[in-house]
Amino acid sequence: MQVKRIVMSVTAALLLLGVVASIAAATTRDEYVEAVEPICRTNKEANKKILDGVRAEVKAGKLDLAAKKFARAARALKRTRLELTKVEKPAADAKKLTRWLDYVKTEAELFEAVSRKLAHGEKTAAQKMVVRLVSNARRANSQVLEFEFRYCEFPISQYI
Repeated sequence: MQVKRIVMSVTAALLLLGVVASIAAATTRDEYVEAVEPICRTNKEANKKILDGVRAEVKAGKLDLAAKKFARAARALKRTRLELTKVEKPAADAKKLTRWLDYVKTEAELFEAVSRKLAHGEKTAAQKMVVRLVSNARRANSQVLEFEFRYCEFPISQYI
């Protein structure tokens, strides 16, 4: 009887220790922000270089050049999203961050759509896609406001 109590106590203690260890090992919001900010910073700097002057090129009728820039921006954002999906999300924020990453995926798709429209000479249709792109970026940014990202916000309207 005494041995049974000791075994049960030790088992309960080990189980409790395992739960505490798993809680301690979980990613916090601050750790997540620290992990993703360098990834986003790289993308933000790349977009600044890639999309530099794209608005003027569209206005000047250089649609092929602008289309290539949008395609490059789409590829860069896809790579960034892939890296972001590899970072472990905090359990409490997993749903919100998954939704944010879905917006990022949509943003990359919209960059590609703008590129296709411009490549086919459809300037007005491309402008409509840009409006959708800006709207999607705003929704993505509002999804993660409480994270207080410095680089992981997508200020698309600055570039286009």
